[in-house]
Amino acid sequence: MARRRTKKRTHVGAANNGNPTKAKPVSANQVSRSPKSMVIRIGAGEVGPSVSQLVKDVRKMMEPGTAARLKERKNNKLRDYVTMAGPLGVSHLMLFSRSESGNTNMRLAITPRGPTLHFHVEKYSLCKDVRKALRHPKGGGKEYLNPPLLVMNDFVSPASEPESNIPKHLESLTTTVFQSLFPPISPQTTPLSSIRRVLLLQRVRDKDGTYVLQLRHYAITTKRIGLSRPLRRLNAAEKVFNVQSTGKSKKAGMPNLGKMEDVADFIIGGEAGEGYMTDATSGSEVDTDAEVEVVEATAKKVLSRRQRERDREEKEFGDPSRVEKRAVKLVELGPRMTLRMTKVEEGVCGGKVMWHEYITKTKEEIKEQEKVWEKRRQEKETRRRIQKENVEKKRKSKVGAEEADDDEPIDEWDSEGSRDDGETEVNEDMEEAGASENEREEIAEG
Repeated sequence: MARRRTKKRTHVGAANNGNPTKAKPVSANQVSRSPKSMVIRIGAGEVGPSVSQLVKDVRKMMEPGTAARLKERKNNKLRDYVTMAGPLGVSHLMLFSRSESGNTNMRLAITPRGPTLHFHVEKYSLCKDVRKALRHPKGGGKEYLNPPLLVMNDFVSPASEPESNIPKHLESLTTTVFQSLFPPISPQTTPLSSIRRVLLLQRVRDKDGTYVLQLRHYAITTKRIGLSRPLRRLNAAEKVFNVQSTGKSKKAGMPNLGKMEDVADFIIGGEAGEGYMTDATSGSEVDTDAEVEVVEATAKKVLSRRQRERDREEKEFGDPSRVEKRAVKLVELGPRMTLRMTKVEEGVCGGKVMWHEYITKTKEEIKEQEKVWEKRRQEKETRRRIQKENVEKKRKSKVGAEEADDDEPIDEWDSEGSRDDGETEVNEDMEEAGASENEREEIAEG
């Protein structure tokens, strides 16, 4: 009998050499901590190709914790997605739609109880437009294997600033909603190599008091600095050798040393060379956004006791030989969006309106609204209570009917009087045989 195939990439035991028994169980708390999102087009056939492409770009930006291959249908309603959000563990819904006047809107809702933030997309640029505008665009690679680093600036107004149109508690609520889009990062445990993207949210303050956000999406690229260009080329050549060992060939990255007698001629330039040149000594400015010092990443090895003590001392006193300078540069990936918040609701795309950009209510109107919503809440609780009582009554009546059926006496039928019974046929044959014998006796006596 052939052995059953085990999936290596998607199975639970893939990380444990195909043995699922060694896999560590994932607790429900760990699953609930990681947020998941759905980016949805409301009215799939009515939003147009540009908004459809924007939805795809936003899904790419929200990876890996999003439904990247979600397919919408024209007959799908918002209730369908809200219903399936619970079983699938979806915590956020991003809904894109287009009004009859042609305005593009975005709603950001937290399931299952809200709140919901309504935004008007004033401007947006697709990823393909951003790539065309860049001289050296960044292609999609391993950047999307980990969630981006969320950077939020100027979301909450300072205390010294006069009161704006948006209350303070709604500013804090908006900050909390955007922070919950991605899993939190722990500086002590999160490796630097996993942070490859940045999602920037910048609040733009206008004189009219509107709440406007600018969204930008960047990839983080690093490069060693302080080394000469020939040394960097040698370092790149080492990577080329590693690539060739896997079966691929890249001859363009290999330095040409055929006309040189020694490797020193390549590094320092020989007699007519330019010497040991770096980015600082060559006269060219370094095109970077920042420079940082990081500890050089080394492969983990099995160390002896003496080596472990030496490494511990180096960590305590610091080892400058393992620290290297790197230049950090941000390359925009897209999409870009300019969002203006228009409304905040309590529930999931419904419920009491907490704030509206165009409608301002007085304190008396707010109290009347509170009374209306309190009445609706009481009516809803009453309906739930009545429904629960009716369900309990039906359950009890059903149980009582089953018990009554069990208590009824079972009639025992006599097999002698039943039709098509074998014993009845035998008795009739015996009676006929007895009657014929009596007739014979009477004829003989007569």
